[in-house]
Amino acid sequence: MRRGNPWVVLVTLCLGFFMTLLDLTIVNVAMPSMLETLHATLDDILWVVSGYTIALAVLLITAGRLGDMWGRRNMFAAGVALFTLASVACGLAPSAEWLIAARVVQGAGAAVLMPQTMAIIVATFPAERRGAALGVWGAVAGLATIAGPTVGGALVSWAGWRWIFYLNVPVGLVVLVMALTLVPDVRHGGRQRLDLPGVLLASAGLVAVTFALVEGERYDWGRIWSFVSVPLLGVAGLALLGAFVWHQARRQDKQPLVPFSLFRDRNFALMNGVGVIMSVGLIGGMLPLTIYLQSVLGHTALQAGLIMAPMAVVNMLLSPLVGRLSDQVGGKFILMGGLALYGGGLAWTVLVADVGTAWPALLPGLVVAGAGMAGMFIPLQALAMYHVPPPLAGAASGLVNTTRQLGSALGAAVVGALMQNRLAASIAHEAATRAPALPASARGEFRDALAALSAGARPVAGLPGDVARTARDVFVHGFTGSLVPTMALPVGAMLAAAALCFAVQGKERPRQPTPAPATPARSR
Repeated sequence: MRRGNPWVVLVTLCLGFFMTLLDLTIVNVAMPSMLETLHATLDDILWVVSGYTIALAVLLITAGRLGDMWGRRNMFAAGVALFTLASVACGLAPSAEWLIAARVVQGAGAAVLMPQTMAIIVATFPAERRGAALGVWGAVAGLATIAGPTVGGALVSWAGWRWIFYLNVPVGLVVLVMALTLVPDVRHGGRQRLDLPGVLLASAGLVAVTFALVEGERYDWGRIWSFVSVPLLGVAGLALLGAFVWHQARRQDKQPLVPFSLFRDRNFALMNGVGVIMSVGLIGGMLPLTIYLQSVLGHTALQAGLIMAPMAVVNMLLSPLVGRLSDQVGGKFILMGGLALYGGGLAWTVLVADVGTAWPALLPGLVVAGAGMAGMFIPLQALAMYHVPPPLAGAASGLVNTTRQLGSALGAAVVGALMQNRLAASIAHEAATRAPALPASARGEFRDALAALSAGARPVAGLPGDVARTARDVFVHGFTGSLVPTMALPVGAMLAAAALCFAVQGKERPRQPTPAPATPARSR
């Protein structure tokens, strides 16, 4: 059996994993350029983001189970190939419709490869060295999450938005060759079957729920088309997921899509819950800060990415150390500390954020948040996967990643709605305070300018200087005033996730599961 060097295998997995996570955030900074080049509407470009997110969240559970059935290396390589081809299609897109379709396929490729990374790590590294491997994996996860705006801003500024997709092509080809030649293909004995009714129920339910969360704000949480509304879609999705759980309960002795035995391990069940809450805080916290840096302080997308880069650097430096420490002392208190530090770093950053704040004043809070991030991903994955039997590693990894993606969608939706609500109230207060200083004849233009600024956060051309200046002042002071109540939600989510960790089992070394017989793939 060709085993391969575990660390070379890890590098291969991390490169593929990095591509998929980077594409979750890299597109955001390219939106204005896409709007202009493709003559698209804002709704079209938002679907470029949503299509990828929905496809990724929906297919993770199924892809994890397919890896258990057909071989994790094979599924990883297939996902890389699909993702790379879809990236070419994205870069060549002549229209918004083409780009949206290619992004959905790209999200499907990401979903196919993502759960295989954790399952292969579990199969390749012994339990006592798994923390160090997860340290590298966690560093890559944190780096990709934060690096998107920086890398995207640089590529859009220097080469154009299409290169944020072309960048994936050489990386994808290298990863594909490495996967087929360096990653071992270890399969567990016994015939595996796919629960097709479970796949259909889970996919339909996750599409409905994820769509409602991601798109709810755009439709004002009301009607989408005819009698179909966001609440109806959400309820229908939850009903389908309830039917999925019922269906799974009936076939637990027939290779279910989700083995309920996984949830008998308290840590696995808790880490799924912590993953949801953590993702709400992580994604929800980044959105207001990114807007603040660009729309209030006036930095470009590239400058905003560079200001936030210390988070990624600190995370990257500390993650391997945290991984080794997890092997020695266990992950419970490291995870608690990481969540608390990240929440504290966010709170510190927001408390010093003001209309005239110089960017160096934001760095201490961002550095603390980066240190906290280093202590989040690694112990969460280690605690979740420690007891998992190797034959179920793909299904378990798919579940953990799915709950995190749903948490990300929930965080973006809830924090976005809260930010809009608090911003409207804060702008109304600022406008009432500043409008009386304008001449009565200019107040109609002032209201129009204020509406435009609220929508796009850009100065309105052709207005008298005092009107444009006052409208801009209302927006920047209003947005800054809305930051603290908005960011209270992601900070509170992090602290709640840390509190939930008190229920995690301690550092005792659990009984190792008896591995199923392995069937080696034939050597090439």
